Amino acid sequence: MKILVRATNWLGDAVMSLPALRALRTRFPNAEIVVLARPWVAALYEDERSMDRVIELTGDPGPRDWAAKWKLCHLLRRERFDLAVLLPNSFESAAIVYLSGARRRVGYARDGRRVLLTDAIAVPRPGEIPRHESYYYPELFRRAGLIETLPAINEILFDQLDESRRRGAALFAVRNIALPVIGVNPGAAYGTAKRWLPDRFAAVARRLADHRAASIAVFGAASERALCGEVAAACGGVNLAGATTLREFIDMTAACSLCFANDSGAMHIAAATGVPCVTVFGPTDEAATGPVGPTARLVRNPVDCAPCKLRECPIDHRCMTRVSVEQVVEIGSEAVRQSTISPE
Repeated sequence: MKILVRATNWLGDAVMSLPALRALRTRFPNAEIVVLARPWVAALYEDERSMDRVIELTGDPGPRDWAAKWKLCHLLRRERFDLAVLLPNSFESAAIVYLSGARRRVGYARDGRRVLLTDAIAVPRPGEIPRHESYYYPELFRRAGLIETLPAINEILFDQLDESRRRGAALFAVRNIALPVIGVNPGAAYGTAKRWLPDRFAAVARRLADHRAASIAVFGAASERALCGEVAAACGGVNLAGATTLREFIDMTAACSLCFANDSGAMHIAAATGVPCVTVFGPTDEAATGPVGPTARLVRNPVDCAPCKLRECPIDHRCMTRVSVEQVVEIGSEAVRQSTISPE
């Protein structure tokens, strides 16, 4: 049997979908399982034992660059997939899988794509499944009869973490960044409402780095280089925004002894490496999209308007500004004390 899985488009969602993909492998141990993923998330699956191959999804997102998409569809048709499962909700993802010629096409019945699917699955209503988004993907498989029951999701860890940490330590050494390392991720792709104040990230990192004789690495996308540079300058860290591939970022995060982040893909990456990570939550709902695992720590000061889930705060950003440096330092220190990861 040959199975195609159209992966999600965002890093955090990709991490949260791993339990579903592993459940699929358990159900079909002898199948060839191929992931179709956007280039910016494809490397996340490289060390995953439940996946056999990754095909990069070429072409720009949205209603453009159909020449590249048509070429991709021809490539997929030659693969002759028996089953295709769509994790994204978009019409475009269903159209590409339809044109791939996969005999059975499973996805949620959203975005007007029912006609393109052989199995258009009803979307779970509130209260029908556990609230956390990581259950959204295995529920699709369960409703389609691909797995029998939902897996218990108490932790999501990447495969082959020892090797990942070894590679990460080597990458730090090449950059003359001495272990132990504190990783700081001050950005958030969703919008500025999810970002804690840069000067407070810097203050937390500097205080804990001084206490532990640690280096500081500030991570982010190329578009966040100025923001990360501001934080790095204030805490004496190294600005690595835009200077790492996704695979390098995962490996270097795995080699850190402590990480700080906003609610972002970086937060989910850190949790999946098993590194203690402290996340400041404000406008989003940690019960639905928070990190999964015992090494994750959350900081939130309750305010009446949260979680609002807005990209930009229309008032005074009180959900974030009321989180103090002292709160985050205390929780970060506790996370390190309870960690089983060696600092060297």
